Amino acid sequence: MRVIIRPDAEAASITAARIIANQVIRKPDCVLGLATGGTPLVCYQELIRLFRSGKLDFSAVTSFNLDEYVGLGPGDPQSYHHFMFSHLFDHINIDPLRIHLPDGKAADLRAACEAYEQRISQAGGIDLQLLGIGTDGHIAFNEPGSSLGSRTRLKTLCQQTVQDNARFFDRPDQVPRLAVTMGVGTILESRQCILLATGENKAIAISQAIEGPITSQNTASALQLHPEVIAVLDQGAASLLNRKDSYLNAESYMPDPDLLESA
Repeated sequence: MRVIIRPDAEAASITAARIIANQVIRKPDCVLGLATGGTPLVCYQELIRLFRSGKLDFSAVTSFNLDEYVGLGPGDPQSYHHFMFSHLFDHINIDPLRIHLPDGKAADLRAACEAYEQRISQAGGIDLQLLGIGTDGHIAFNEPGSSLGSRTRLKTLCQQTVQDNARFFDRPDQVPRLAVTMGVGTILESRQCILLATGENKAIAISQAIEGPITSQNTASALQLHPEVIAVLDQGAASLLNRKDSYLNAESYMPDPDLLESA
């Protein structure tokens, strides 16, 4: 796992955005896996800036989102569907027919999950998956105890996740308790993953995910099994890493990921 440590959250987010941008430049018809929540906001803002400056073209890109709350439709301002259009899709030239999000209001959730897996396969798999991490170490909504071979499915949210996500709702009791999420096994089939984490509140989860044992109690730790993972962290998220100096030294010899490639 490549570990990149930046001075602050903005710098980390811009680095993640540049890695995604270079993927789009190298392969204009690539398949991107995208995440929601507070962490990727600046990353998406940078992608929008690069698009508006004429440096990126998303017209042939296909996207798949990690998860969606059960019971919230696309028009609900708290849905991840609404989040993605408000913070990214409405501001770039991605083809709406190439945008895929789990359906949290499907009449048959099991069938909808199976169909989502099929659509990912039909698209040729995910080239680059952007991930955040929960304070309990979860990726997507794969809560502690999730199978490391799991596929897209219905998942009950842990109380810690409900508490963490309550800031996005008017009242804690409005936070959905169920979600549709890509599984850990689905995520591990992506060709490359970016794990973006910022803030000291993520430090414990990050230290366990990167330097701890591989365990279903921290589903992000399964990324240690993946051959192409880049963890992009700010100083706060990296603060508890035992080998921090080693990562900084190794990175000093690596190509600068912030450099934008030519189309």
